[in-house]
Amino acid sequence: MATGTSPASESDRILILDYGSQYTQLIARRIRERHVYCEIQPGTIDLDAVRAWQPQGIILSGGPSSVLDSDSPDVDPAIVELGVPVLGICYGLQLLAHRLGGLVEKADDREYGRALLKLERDDALFANLEGGAERVVWMSHGDRVLRLPEGFEVLATSESSPFAAVRHSQRPIWGVQFHPEVVHTEGGGQILANFVENICGCSGSWTMDAFIEEEIARIRARAGKGRVICGLSGGVDSSVAAALVHRAIGDQLTCIFVDNGLLRQDERAEVEALFGEVLGAHLVTVDASQRFVGALAGVTDPERKRLIIGHLFIEIFEEEANRIGDVDFLVQGTLYPDVIESVSVKGPSATIKSHHNVGGLPDNMRMALIEPLRELFKDEVREVGRHLELPERAIRRHPFPGPGLAVRILGEVTDARLDILRRADAIVREEIERGGLHDELWQAFAVLLPVQSVGVMGDERTYENAVAVRCVTSVDAMTADWARIPPEVLATISSRIINEVNGINRVVYDISSKPPATIEWE
Repeated sequence: MATGTSPASESDRILILDYGSQYTQLIARRIRERHVYCEIQPGTIDLDAVRAWQPQGIILSGGPSSVLDSDSPDVDPAIVELGVPVLGICYGLQLLAHRLGGLVEKADDREYGRALLKLERDDALFANLEGGAERVVWMSHGDRVLRLPEGFEVLATSESSPFAAVRHSQRPIWGVQFHPEVVHTEGGGQILANFVENICGCSGSWTMDAFIEEEIARIRARAGKGRVICGLSGGVDSSVAAALVHRAIGDQLTCIFVDNGLLRQDERAEVEALFGEVLGAHLVTVDASQRFVGALAGVTDPERKRLIIGHLFIEIFEEEANRIGDVDFLVQGTLYPDVIESVSVKGPSATIKSHHNVGGLPDNMRMALIEPLRELFKDEVREVGRHLELPERAIRRHPFPGPGLAVRILGEVTDARLDILRRADAIVREEIERGGLHDELWQAFAVLLPVQSVGVMGDERTYENAVAVRCVTSVDAMTADWARIPPEVLATISSRIINEVNGINRVVYDISSKPPATIEWE
């Protein structure tokens, strides 16, 4: 999880303790939307770390465990005794009840989905809500609180949850059985805002202007007079990270763009134009395409692909650093979801895959990391880019994985397969742009499948490759839904790929959401 000194002011700091809910990141998003800084930490965090972080409020997330299980994730009771406001959500409520002397039991039926919440008394947590005393909320729990701890009182009920919202009468402790962070809960964002602003007293001072100012100061203090290199991928993350570091330290930064042969069509020329011509940053381009493709020969396991690519990137960076001279720091465009997805601790969700920005770095790497975007979500990164006056074409780019097309080719990566996918992917992106859909989508791309099927072209039988088209909508990539692309656009994409790209005779459309699927196929 994100650690170290945060870029937030001392008065705007909310700590979220993660117990494994698929919605934990949504809590953070809702709070960030109120211009209040927050971080997600494992629920196993110790008391000293919480004290050092000095939160204005603490939120205990939901989670899939039962507090009745011997190995369920716990909370140090002393954290609740710190005197700062605490809000338990779902599992967080049950954990508070369990640890403070209440009674939790297994429910006969799991309560999942929409429920009608009835407010029983006025409270600051439910201030400024529209719609009267009843509202739809989202439930997701298997246990239920049977008896409240001493000193707690009921704020709201539902048909299956007599303690749907509670608070301590004397101490700043609240709990809700439902999930205010999801869009299905009516007024859920306002409930979280009430906790953060009215109860915790956060002022909403964490803006992107404030972030840029504080981050520039941090970069200058960390880099000193040292030499810094930044590995550009051509994506939004590395571009904004490089622009921010360049704003902070100027000519101390050298940007290195590695053409790994796994790029999208025309990507190298676009990166060189942006950084060489627009930003005026010192840019070195390295053509290492054959080194990467050669290293991936015969490799089909996606984790091995990612690690091979990550290690080779660092190897090439260090070679270039030796040519430049003494280099002290490496800039990476790591984002907050990258950090969250790649950490597995007791309680939070298991690691799904090694992320290209936080996995694959060698233990003996002699350069220290500068990760100026580590606390930001993607939409916040784009906002930083606009404040830094990057061209809109760079800011609007869809996310592109660090391992590039290697993880969009299922199976072995070869020059021939890269050429097929590169041309198919370009068609997808061209038609999405032409259809005016680009800004509505989080990502749109093609995936080359290790599948061949029979087809007919002219009067000839074919037995060629299949391509999957993947288009998703999302806010921060933690969850995503498949995009309902107009049939005529999909028809044009399919027709063009089959007619213009030799080696493909079948196009399919991926209608999987995240979860359970991931956005990328590997």
